[in-house]
Amino acid sequence: GWRGPPEIKTADGWSFKPRGRMQFDVASIDAPAGVMGTHGGLTTEIRRVFLGVDGKIPGGFSYRVEADFAGGSAELTDVYLTYGQGPLSVTVGHIRHFTSLEDVTSDLFTSFTERAAFVPAFGFERRVGLGVQYKGKQILAQAGLLGHNANDLLNDANNSISADGRLVWMPKFGKTQLHLGGSAHIRDFNDQSPTARYRARPYVHTTDVRLIDTGNIDATGERGYGLEAAVVSGPFHASGEGFWQTMKRPGVTDPTFFGGYAEVGMVLTPGDSRSYRDGAFDRLKPSKSITDGGIGAIEINARYDHLDLNDAGIVGGQQRAALIGIVWAPIDYIRITANYGKLWIDDARIPTAAGDRSYTADTFGLRT
Repeated sequence: GWRGPPEIKTADGWSFKPRGRMQFDVASIDAPAGVMGTHGGLTTEIRRVFLGVDGKIPGGFSYRVEADFAGGSAELTDVYLTYGQGPLSVTVGHIRHFTSLEDVTSDLFTSFTERAAFVPAFGFERRVGLGVQYKGKQILAQAGLLGHNANDLLNDANNSISADGRLVWMPKFGKTQLHLGGSAHIRDFNDQSPTARYRARPYVHTTDVRLIDTGNIDATGERGYGLEAAVVSGPFHASGEGFWQTMKRPGVTDPTFFGGYAEVGMVLTPGDSRSYRDGAFDRLKPSKSITDGGIGAIEINARYDHLDLNDAGIVGGQQRAALIGIVWAPIDYIRITANYGKLWIDDARIPTAAGDRSYTADTFGLRT
């Protein structure tokens, strides 16, 4: 069969399917003099080149092995084995920890070229461990016990362990899909000289500059909790999240940092809608693609994003962003995303040439 990639199946339950994605970015950031140095302006990037395979094994097992080659060397992404023949499943391997709607939605299907600022800032990433999931018709419950990501585990000093959980209520009323959820995260760094650092890029990945940054801070662990909500009704969708991350510091006040966003969007082409499946947004599928004589699916989105890294004597800065974007899917498996953002930065890590740490910046991103 062929559904994107070819898939081979046998009558006794074996299957094998290659998978992959390629993302090519053009992006720019315009900030006051002295902020970006040589790291601003219009730049290009191969954002992701994922290659892998997944499939099923008789007896209720499934697997996925995937790596990202965009950086010039292979970096493991999803690498796991799952067992489950009903609503309950168990997964072991290199998996995402169970945090937020924005994080679990594939980067193939996000509204903008980059995820909300709190996702990279708080270190949401795949980690090696064990996960358990219950997926009912209206309830999704996930929990996991995880270590560090595969690359960092090569360092003997990385002994962290975390417990993560997420609960989602996802009823459907007629053609309206509702999503309400929450998550919790507890992590012990379990190192002799542990530190933590929270920071975020200015909504483009083509630069290594972070305008807000806590720097390395002595800490023994972290705990976080998040709330999430979304609705999809015909061509309209809305979503929003808030996440509070507390740094556990010995002998001093624990700072709590906050990130969140609110978004609305509309699919403009008749008969098309943003997809939702199993607690996450899914593919934008055109009802009339360019191969059928149509124009594909077109979606417009607007978002307010907020990240605050100031608390309890820690001055990491605040970043607010207003973003607008457009997504065009000419066929099911091709997607072009463009977005513009206006950023307001306070208590910036990098001052302007005049020494000002409060200023604005403009960003632009285009992804194929």
